[in-house]
Amino acid sequence: MRELRFLASARWIGFAVFVVALSAVCIQLGIWQFHKLEDRQVRNDLVRQHLAEEPVPLDDVVPAGDDVAADQEWTVVSATGTFDVDAQVTVKFVSRDGRPGVDVLTPLRLEDGTALLVDRGFVETLRTNTAPEDVPEPPSGTVEVTGWLRVDSTAGGQATFVNEGQVRAISSRGIAETVPYELRRGYLNLQSPTVDGVEAEPRPDLGQGPHFFYGLQWWFFAALAIVGYGWFARAERQERRKVAAREARAADATDREVTPAR
Repeated sequence: MRELRFLASARWIGFAVFVVALSAVCIQLGIWQFHKLEDRQVRNDLVRQHLAEEPVPLDDVVPAGDDVAADQEWTVVSATGTFDVDAQVTVKFVSRDGRPGVDVLTPLRLEDGTALLVDRGFVETLRTNTAPEDVPEPPSGTVEVTGWLRVDSTAGGQATFVNEGQVRAISSRGIAETVPYELRRGYLNLQSPTVDGVEAEPRPDLGQGPHFFYGLQWWFFAALAIVGYGWFARAERQERRKVAAREARAADATDREVTPAR
């Protein structure tokens, strides 16, 4: 135990405190990632349940004036109305499968005078800051649409407000300021009917994501910090042993030199 007395020095006590704190933070980050994994699994189960159900009328899920709740997202709903092409905007800087383009947002005027914001899908375009002019138009007249109900984006700043016919994130609240009628909360990822040149939103990714491996990674870092502390302590102990052995040999040699021969 005498060889480990150096661990009680201020330098090594500080090192130990740092290692404990670092390991605790890494362990908590790992736990956080596993909690995120659990949340994602719960969400995926709910999304699978919604996608497997038959379409239900929009008003049965979210009446006018109500927000779309998190557990209502991806519900398959139907609505009947007419598309207001004059109020159409696009979401810029969108990409799909590596292709640049825009998403097309067109309000659907409903029979009660309100409107539902419909994301009609993706149109491949050049990556520019200008709204495209050749977007395929939606079906004319009264049409019944079905699709996935989505919550508004929580993006801040001016991302959800219309600027020269474009937005950077989809939110009914931002677009509501540009139309003369009440816009329902949330929006619809249109699945039918579709038109040529506009690609409907693909099914959501229901994978587990990287959370499991991120959790393991953080726990590995915690273990690495503890093992590293032990490795450095062992290295210093060995160095101290070498120094002590050299000093002992030097002292022995000195004793032999000063001791007269008999």
